[in-house]
Amino acid sequence: MKSAYCAAAAIALLSLNARLFAESPTWDNVHMNVTEPARAAEWYAKYLGATLVGAPGQAVQAKFGNVVMVFLKGQEPQHSAGSLIDHIGISFADLDAALKQAQDGGAKLLNPPRDIPGLFKLAFIEDPFGIKIEMVQDSELIGFHHVHYSVSKPDATLDWYQSMFGGERAKLKGRIDGLRYGGVWLLAQNNNGKTANTNGSIQYIGLRVPDVRQKAAELQSKNVKFRVEARALRDLWYAIAEDCDGSRVEIIQRPQ
Repeated sequence: MKSAYCAAAAIALLSLNARLFAESPTWDNVHMNVTEPARAAEWYAKYLGATLVGAPGQAVQAKFGNVVMVFLKGQEPQHSAGSLIDHIGISFADLDAALKQAQDGGAKLLNPPRDIPGLFKLAFIEDPFGIKIEMVQDSELIGFHHVHYSVSKPDATLDWYQSMFGGERAKLKGRIDGLRYGGVWLLAQNNNGKTANTNGSIQYIGLRVPDVRQKAAELQSKNVKFRVEARALRDLWYAIAEDCDGSRVEIIQRPQ
């Protein structure tokens, strides 16, 4: 009897985990604060291989697959390095060629290419708008690869996101703790006690959910603070919450 009970409980737990994983959000967007949004969108399309969303000269968004880069108008130049959201990661089939193209477009080389055994080849640049980018050559995930937070307690940050949004807790290449949402990684590194700047050039991330109002109510029941309550914007719904470190996180519901 005990054996049958344990087997039934195990099946129920597997079913619950499968349902929670299926209902986990997918990565939707990243919001950037730049002085020239249209120029930034065109730069990402021309030099990093993104797809421009809208007409040249007017578009303020660019996409890597399903992940939207949203460029907001800022009054003065900002930098992401050292802020709460330190950098984004983009993966290329040929890192050396992609790095040369980015530098030809005015990107500043922060760290030259190096091959990390057991991980992948990588380099760091800063785009002309102050955004730090980790360029990687990860054949398993080409395109938008990750967002990297700089926080005082990385494990607590990842635990918070998993408890609030689900996601797949895993190790990138078996080495780096993170969460995956629709394949894209959320990573967190220790800032060694530095005061986090919550207003760097990378403003916040956006996760896509099936029902924003339902998800917002669930988060509010867990005492999550909201900067923007659930509301409609043309054909989509969105809300903006605050995570455990004070960074914003958008939840967004797009039409089917």
